[in-house]
Amino acid sequence: MFDFIKLIKRFIPPYKKYVFLSVLANLLSTLFSLFSFAAIIPILQILFGVTKSNTIYIPWTWQDGIQHIYNALRNNVSYWIETTIAQQGANVTLIYIGLFLIFMTFLKVGTAYLGSFFVIPIRTGVLRDLRNQMYRKIISLPIGFFSDERKGDIMSRMTNDVIEVEESIISSLDMVLKNPLMILIYLSVMFIMSWKLTVFVLALLPISVWVIGIIGKSLKRKSLLGQEQTGEMLSQIDETLSGLRVIKAFNAENKLTARFTILNNKIRKTFHRILRKYNLAHPVSELFGTIVIAILLWFGGFLILSQNSPIGAAEFIYYLVVFYLIVPPSKELSRATYSIRKGMASMDRIDKILNEENNIKDPQNPQPIPETIEKIEFRNISFKYQLDWVLQNINLTIPIGKTVAVVGQSGSGKSTLVDLLPRFYDPVKGEILFNEINIKNFSKTDLRALMGNVNQEAILFNDTFFNNIAFGVENATEDDVIRAAKIANAHEFIIATENGYQSTIGDRGNKLSGGQRQRISIARAILKNPPILILDEATSALDTESEYMVQEALNNLMKNRTTLVVAHRLSTIKRADLICVLHEGKIVERGKHDELIKLNGYYKKLVDMQSF
Repeated sequence: MFDFIKLIKRFIPPYKKYVFLSVLANLLSTLFSLFSFAAIIPILQILFGVTKSNTIYIPWTWQDGIQHIYNALRNNVSYWIETTIAQQGANVTLIYIGLFLIFMTFLKVGTAYLGSFFVIPIRTGVLRDLRNQMYRKIISLPIGFFSDERKGDIMSRMTNDVIEVEESIISSLDMVLKNPLMILIYLSVMFIMSWKLTVFVLALLPISVWVIGIIGKSLKRKSLLGQEQTGEMLSQIDETLSGLRVIKAFNAENKLTARFTILNNKIRKTFHRILRKYNLAHPVSELFGTIVIAILLWFGGFLILSQNSPIGAAEFIYYLVVFYLIVPPSKELSRATYSIRKGMASMDRIDKILNEENNIKDPQNPQPIPETIEKIEFRNISFKYQLDWVLQNINLTIPIGKTVAVVGQSGSGKSTLVDLLPRFYDPVKGEILFNEINIKNFSKTDLRALMGNVNQEAILFNDTFFNNIAFGVENATEDDVIRAAKIANAHEFIIATENGYQSTIGDRGNKLSGGQRQRISIARAILKNPPILILDEATSALDTESEYMVQEALNNLMKNRTTLVVAHRLSTIKRADLICVLHEGKIVERGKHDELIKLNGYYKKLVDMQSF
C-alpha cells in the first residue's frame, strides 16, 4: 500500500481539483447515508411503542461536545415524534419519516454518483499521462537499450502492463478515495453510540487484515511472473510474423507451434493461480465479516439485557445497520488492496523503462553548430558493446564535401563506426570532432539535423508516399516532395499508383519492391537536404536493375555533400575520395581505389573475392 501512496503522489497532483471534489461528494454521501438510516430508530420506536411520554426539548451548541450533542439529538428526535404523534397521529408521523428517508436517500445516491463522476477525469488523465510518459521515454532512449531488450516485451509493457495498471490501480482510485472516508465516519458514529461494542469489533478485525495481506503479497509475485511471460509470448509472435517466410521455407511450423504451446500453457497456469487468489478477496472478507457480526449480536445482546445499558434495542438495531454500512466499503477496500497488489507488479515493469537512464545525454549548455564545418575527425576512437572491442584506436579525418567509404568483412565494425557520428552510441574511448569541437558539446537534435541516413533496410511507415518522403521535414510542400522523388528516380512508380502521392505503401512499405522502398528512403534524405550523408549498405540487398536505379539516385544525392559510405558493392565506393579498410575493428588500409589495388593487401583481396 505504501507503493500505491507513492504512485498517487506521482500521478495525482495535476488532478487535485477532482480529488477534492470527489472526496467532498463522498463525504456528503456518507453523511446523508447516516441520516437516511437514522430514520429507522423513530420508526421502530413508534412501531414498538417505546417512545417516552415525559421527554422535553434539550438545547445544545457545538461547544457542548460530541457526546452531549448526540444525546441531545436523540432526545429531541423522540420529543419531536411525541409532539407530532400527539398533534397529527402516528400514521402521519410515519409518512413524514418516510419522506425524510426518501429525500436523504436521493441526496445520498446523488452525491455518491458525483463522487464517482469526479474520479473519471483522474482515471482517464492518469492513463493518458502514463502512456505519454512511456512513449516519450522509449523514443528518447538510445538504440543500445533496445539491443538488450526483447521488442515484444517492450510492447507488452506499453499495452498489457498499462492496461493492467488501469484496471487494477486506477480503477481502485474510486474505492481508495471513498471507502476509507466512509469507514472512518461510520466508525466514529459507532464509537459515539457505544465505545465498548466498537472496541470489541475492532479487536476482531486484525485477523482478517493479516490473512488478506498474506494472500496479497503472493498475488503480486505471481502477477509479475505472468506479465513477464506475456512479454515473452509477444516476442515469439513478433518473431513469427517477421520470419514467416523462413519458417515456411524450413518447414518449421510444427516446431514453433510446439514452442508457443508450451509457453501458452505456462501463462495459463500462472494466471490460473493469480485469478484463484484474486477471487479469494470477496469470500474471505465476507466470511470474516459474518463471524464479526455473529459475535457482535451476542455481545450487543448481552449489553442490552444487562442493567444500565448505554443503548436501547432500537438504537442497537441502528448500530447494526451502521456496522453493515461498513461491510461493503471494507469488502471493496480489501478487493482494491488485491487489485493494487496485482497492478503494482505491472507498474514495476513499466518503471523499469521509465527509470532507465539515458547515457546519451545532451550537455547542460549546448554549443551552437559552427556555421562552417571544415572537417570531421574521429580521434583515437575505441568502442565495445559488452566485453569485446568492436573498434580499436580509429583515427580518421573526413574533409567537408568529400566522400569517404568504409569497407571490410562482416563484423569488422563498419556500421558501428558510422553510428557513432549521429550519437546513436558514444565511443568508450576517444572523441569525434567538428572543427576541434567534441560533438558531445552539441545537442543531439542540432547534430542529427545535419545528417541524412539511408540504411540497408529501408525503414518506412504505414502511411502515404507523401508523408514518408516528408517525414521529419516541417512544412514540406507537394512541389518539394515531387522534386525530391524525381531526383531519387521514384516519381514514375509513385504516380502510377491509384492515388499517386496519397497512396498508402503498407506496413513497412510491403506494397513496394526493395528498390522502390530504397528510392523512397533516398527521396526522404534528399528532401531533408542534409550537409552530411550516411549511407549504410544502401544497395547491398538489391538486384542489378534496382541497384542501377538506386545508385543513380544516390549519385544525385551525394553531390556537394560530405558522405560517409558503408558498402559491399564496388560500384558504390569505387569513386570515393577516400576508402578505409576495416579489419577486426582497426583501419588497416586507406587510400583511393587504384592506390589500394596496387597495395595488393586486404582491399585487393576483398575485390578479388567480390565481397563488395
